Amino acid sequence: MKQVNNLQEQTKSVGIIGCGWLGKALVPALINEQYQVIATTQTLDKLADIEALGASAELLSLPLSGEQMVENYQVFHCDVLVICITPQIRHGQKDYPEKVAQLVSCAQQSQVSKIILISSTAVYDGYVGEVSEALPLKTELEKVAILAEAEQQVVNFSGDSIVLRCAGLVGEDRQPGRFFRQGRVLTQPNAYVNLIHQTDVVQQLMLLISSNVTGIFNAVADMKVTKQQFYTAAAKALNLAPPCFDEQNSEQASKRVVGDKLRQALNYQYHYPDLVQWLNLQ
Repeated sequence: MKQVNNLQEQTKSVGIIGCGWLGKALVPALINEQYQVIATTQTLDKLADIEALGASAELLSLPLSGEQMVENYQVFHCDVLVICITPQIRHGQKDYPEKVAQLVSCAQQSQVSKIILISSTAVYDGYVGEVSEALPLKTELEKVAILAEAEQQVVNFSGDSIVLRCAGLVGEDRQPGRFFRQGRVLTQPNAYVNLIHQTDVVQQLMLLISSNVTGIFNAVADMKVTKQQFYTAAAKALNLAPPCFDEQNSEQASKRVVGDKLRQALNYQYHYPDLVQWLNLQ
């Protein structure tokens, strides 16, 4: 994998807002490259888990109340801020853009020079066929409008901004063969799966943190695999019964997210471009 030119040598510290499954994988990679890392969690008992990875840990819950000032949090005094909070739209939450706006405001008041938002390829809901970053978003759909507004808050940041639209995340401890409960019937068996391995997202983030690349990017493995093909292989890799598919719903068109822009910007070669092959190596 080639390194991007014009590395920003002044980047010495990285803050991670919402140190969950992806954040915890990013921390060791940053520590290994001699970054100072400060990561936040909403849960008191997870502070020790973060510190065990070699990072400093802070308790931070969103939205911030009026008395919670920027000065109270070291994370807002890092060079780069990576926002990994989940939108929780499925749980009925609609305040994701406001939370992101608060974080951007805090970054504006302090020394943050770059913000990276971990967004989602769900922002392309409503489209079929190949989709890229150049498409206008269908903001008449509520979910799309919420994600798009949060992204725009980061785009409007006065410093450098990156929006990384990640496809569905998989990894060693997030096996897709266990994504669906037994007996569930999956719709759209011929729809494309849009996924990416945790290792690739971490490596892409490392390059985005250290380079002068900015913009909106899709992060997705470059494969053309249907839902039926992939999840049948995923179940087989774990010696589980294959899921059931709604064959009457098989002709519906789907979207395939294209990640060429990010690959070209970073000169990046995926560790796991073919996730079916990864499944077979488990």
